Amino acid sequence: MIDIERVSALIAEAAAAEIVPRFGKLGVDDVRAKGPSDPVTVADLAMERRLTAALPGLLPGSTVVGEEAVSDDALIHDRLDGDDPVWVIDPLDGTTNFTEGRPAIAVIVALVRHGRTVAGWIHDPLSGATATVEEGAGAWLDGKRLSVAPPTDPPAMIGALNFKYFPDELRERLKARRDRVNAVRPLFCAGQEYLRLTRAEIHFAQFWRIKPWDHAAGVLLHCEAGGHAARINGEPYRPTDREGGLLLAPDEASWRALNHTLLGPA
Repeated sequence: MIDIERVSALIAEAAAAEIVPRFGKLGVDDVRAKGPSDPVTVADLAMERRLTAALPGLLPGSTVVGEEAVSDDALIHDRLDGDDPVWVIDPLDGTTNFTEGRPAIAVIVALVRHGRTVAGWIHDPLSGATATVEEGAGAWLDGKRLSVAPPTDPPAMIGALNFKYFPDELRERLKARRDRVNAVRPLFCAGQEYLRLTRAEIHFAQFWRIKPWDHAAGVLLHCEAGGHAARINGEPYRPTDREGGLLLAPDEASWRALNHTLLGPA
């Protein structure tokens, strides 16, 4: 068993030390590019170092897969295919927002065993709120149980349409069909989208990239809040998946209707 609250406190303490004091105060030397439109900051690196050092001590035999470590050594990702428990860390989700002073940021941590997410944490550094989930025990936000929005038909569904990274043909299909739903602007922070979903502020969200540090915790949070998530082809999401798109909706029936509306045959 893992102490959910102890992990929450560790994440919150690290974020208060490494992220909050730097928000809106980054210097030119505090940001560098990992790739096109893919910045990393001193806050990302400091958070990951801190969590990587602390989390394995809470669970003997566990290891870590961190976003920034994988950026430097892609083979670290393969730890998710092994037998040891793995802490999956996104030290600062929404880095571009962070560099531009926009508050849509999060710290995401998941605990994965044998290719399945068993616990997760999504922390908002600026508000101090932490959503937690443990397989079979529900989804919670600071002591209050989370629940997704009630199912409804696609034209009434409010959701974030994110075209980023989609293959050209699918992107154009989504853009052509955006008026079939009640589309709102994406936050460009997966952690904050999962908080919107599980606070019933939106009905759906969709993504093309499904990196485990962005989605392992959130998919379990959404599931335990009553929602249905699957890859765009209908297959279940697994934290070992690396590509293939992801769609989240209030339940399986609304997921099927929404998938057909947005991405089905013309």
